[in-house]
Amino acid sequence: MAVRQAATKETSSFARRVSTYLYQRPKLVLALLLGPPLAWLGVVYLGSLFALMIQSFYRLDSFTGQVVREFTLQNYAELFSPAHLAIMGRTSIMAAVVTLFSIALAFPLAYFMARYASPRAKSLLYLAVLVPLWSSYLVRVYAWKLILAKEGVFTWFVKLLGLGGALDSVLAVPGIGGTSLSVSSLGMFLVFVYVWLPYMILPIQAALERVPKSLLEASSDLGARPGHTFRTVILPLALPGIVAGSIFTFSLTLGDFVVPYVIGDSSPFVGLAVYSYQGTAGNIPLAAALTVFPMLVMTIYLLAARKLGAFEAL
Repeated sequence: MAVRQAATKETSSFARRVSTYLYQRPKLVLALLLGPPLAWLGVVYLGSLFALMIQSFYRLDSFTGQVVREFTLQNYAELFSPAHLAIMGRTSIMAAVVTLFSIALAFPLAYFMARYASPRAKSLLYLAVLVPLWSSYLVRVYAWKLILAKEGVFTWFVKLLGLGGALDSVLAVPGIGGTSLSVSSLGMFLVFVYVWLPYMILPIQAALERVPKSLLEASSDLGARPGHTFRTVILPLALPGIVAGSIFTFSLTLGDFVVPYVIGDSSPFVGLAVYSYQGTAGNIPLAAALTVFPMLVMTIYLLAARKLGAFEAL
C-alpha cells in the first residue's frame, strides 16, 4: 500500500513539473499542438500538389507510352489548343452559372432561417439542408439520373402539368438540350445545383445571423424602404457569406467529374478530362497540367474573396 502511494505521489509530482514546464513555455505548447497536423498537411497535401506540379513538366512518349522525365512546357502549350480551351471555357461557365443560381436559391431560405424562423422551424430547416449530405454522393447523382431520364418521374410530372411540349422545346436548344434531361447540359446544371446548394445556404445563413437587428431598425427609423435597407445594409453585410458559399460551389463544380460522367452529354469537363487522361490514356503529365487550370482559377478567386472578407464567414 505504501509503495503504491509513493508511486502515485511520484507520478503526480512528475506531471506537475511537466505542466509547469509547459505553462512557462507557451510557444512550445503551440508547436506541440500544431506540429503534427501541420506536418501531415505539408507532407500529404502540399507534398502531393508539389509532386503533381513536377509531373506536369514531364511528357509522354507517343511511341512507347512511357513518361519521359525531362523538363518541357509541351503539356502547357497543348492546353491552348482549341479542344482544351473549349473544355476549360465550358467548365468555367458551368461553375459560374451554378454559383449564381445557387445564390439566388439560397439567399431567401437563409434569410428566412436567420430572421423569421422560430427555433423549432430553424432546427427543422437545418435538418432538411443537411440530410442530403448524409447519404452517398454517388448514390444521389445516380438517383438524379433516374429522376431526369426520359421515363423518369420529372418528365412524367411535367407532362402531367401539360408542359411536355415546353420541355421538348428546351431540350431541342443546342448546347443545353439533348434526348432527355439526363443526357443534357441542363440536367447536369440541375444536379450540380442540388448537390452543392447546402454549401451555399449555410455560409449565407451564418453571415445573416451576424447582422445586428439594431441596424435594420435604425434604417427603418430613418425612413429607408425595405428595398433600400436590403441594398445598403443587409446585402453588404451578407456579402462575405455569399462569397464564402461561392468558394465551395464554384470550386466543387470546377473540379467535379462524377456529375459530368453520369449526367449530361459527351461534352468533356476539366475533371472528366483529367480522369480520362490519367486513367484511360495514361497521360499523367497532361492530366497534371490540366489540373493546374482549376488550381490557378481558384487561387485568383480566393485572393479576391479574402479582400471581401469571405473567410470571416467560413
